[in-house]
Amino acid sequence: MSDYNEQTLTEAVINRVAATPDPRLRQIMTSLVKHLHGCVREVRPTWEELLAGIQFLTAVGQKCDDKRQEFILLSDTLGVSMLVDLISYGKVGNATESDLLGPAWVEGAPELPLGSNLAEHPSDGEPCVITGSVASLDGTPLAGAVVDFWETDGDGFYDLQKPDGPNLRARLRTDASGQFWFRGVRPVCYGIPTDGPVGAMLRATNRHNMRAAHLHFMISAPGHARLVTQLFLTGDQYLDSDAVFGVKESLVVDCERVETREEAAKYQVEAPFYRMHYDFVLKSAQA
Repeated sequence: MSDYNEQTLTEAVINRVAATPDPRLRQIMTSLVKHLHGCVREVRPTWEELLAGIQFLTAVGQKCDDKRQEFILLSDTLGVSMLVDLISYGKVGNATESDLLGPAWVEGAPELPLGSNLAEHPSDGEPCVITGSVASLDGTPLAGAVVDFWETDGDGFYDLQKPDGPNLRARLRTDASGQFWFRGVRPVCYGIPTDGPVGAMLRATNRHNMRAAHLHFMISAPGHARLVTQLFLTGDQYLDSDAVFGVKESLVVDCERVETREEAAKYQVEAPFYRMHYDFVLKSAQA
């Protein structure tokens, strides 16, 4: 039997996990115990506060289903998801920076030809032509690169949140010169869900739930690391306070309003419309 104190108890728990066969799991568990016990010693919670924390995490789990992942939302709003992104992907040369995947990506988006109109309904939002290119670090255009794209409609809802099926979502491939273009809608800022425990946490900490207006991309090409990223609008009011800490300066782009019918005719849209452009650079699979 041991007569534990605040320090020896931590050491005892670390000793218990020291026999963990998997070295990575052993490293994670040891660090987790150190930091978790350190937090407890620092804030010195009461039994009531410990129970409240347990009830909060229980509620987070209970809010999860096949369409809602409240733990991802918690990770995002605490900056953990972005921290893992910064550590795991990193920045190499002039390669495009990565960003959060978010909860709205789905496997098997409809594969459409370049120039397609992804907005199935006239009420989806203000028309926006999205153009871009995909190249390697040395500037070589990447023909046939797969461009997965998804965004919300003008009301700030993804198609997963509506009953109408796939919308503002597609899988396209770059042309022989590594270029792509399609028609979507001008992105808008929107609020992440606040009807669960994460929303209660945001209110308790006097934080808003708004995401800066953005577009989602997942781009892949043979021999290159898959890129998951987002593009944000210049001048958006939430660039400096995005609820999930997702904004990176290099991913902020202009969304130009185009008035002329001649330009609209090039893209088979009505004037006025919006236009966004971005040149993506993929790092090699070995980088």
